[in-house]
Amino acid sequence: MGVGPARNHLAPCDHLAKGMNWTIPNLLSVIRVLAAPCVAISFAVFDRPEADRIAILIFVGAAATDYLDGLLARVLHQESAFGRMLDPIADKAMVTIALALIVALYEMSWPVMVPAVLIMLREVLISGLREFLGDVKLQVTPMAKWKTTLQMLAICLLLLKGAVSPGEDAAAGNPIIGNLLSYVEIGAGGAGLLLLWVAMWFTIVTGWDYFRKGLPYIGEKEVAAAKLAARPED
Repeated sequence: MGVGPARNHLAPCDHLAKGMNWTIPNLLSVIRVLAAPCVAISFAVFDRPEADRIAILIFVGAAATDYLDGLLARVLHQESAFGRMLDPIADKAMVTIALALIVALYEMSWPVMVPAVLIMLREVLISGLREFLGDVKLQVTPMAKWKTTLQMLAICLLLLKGAVSPGEDAAAGNPIIGNLLSYVEIGAGGAGLLLLWVAMWFTIVTGWDYFRKGLPYIGEKEVAAAKLAARPED
């Protein structure tokens, strides 16, 4: 009597496990998803600047898997529906969590907060658009790929600013190294901020492009919904 229900209970789990194609590229995408919150958690576990250094190591390592998983999928012929679904989710998780963290680290400074908020808003809106369109696939454009690259470069540089902060001990122990680290800190912060604004522009332009391409499909769904609503009840 107890065997039948147990099999029925496990069947969905077996189906889910079979649906997940555990190839090397997909495992890298899973690692990237898991690494995304670890960037922020490092600041809850460690003091600065150690937390900054751990965070940037995690982020750079995770960002590298974004390139590797696609490359390995093509080379090993291991492209899958699961990977195509997970890859953009991993990217958005990394970017949104890291940007929220950076806004906090930079004490809600408007030059950082404005582009970060607009980037996060766009990512949420386009994710919602893709979910609404369902089976309709909006092709990823080269500009959208550059957008992701610029976002990650900007985040790396803004995290690097805190990671190379010399502190009083380093400056007192070796003034030359202290001065060098100060220059790197200023340069990383400035370049990161500039790239963040450039990434924001790419993000807005590609977001509008996706929305424009999705409008005809939204119109079709509206027409279908109107016809269904006008259909007389049985």
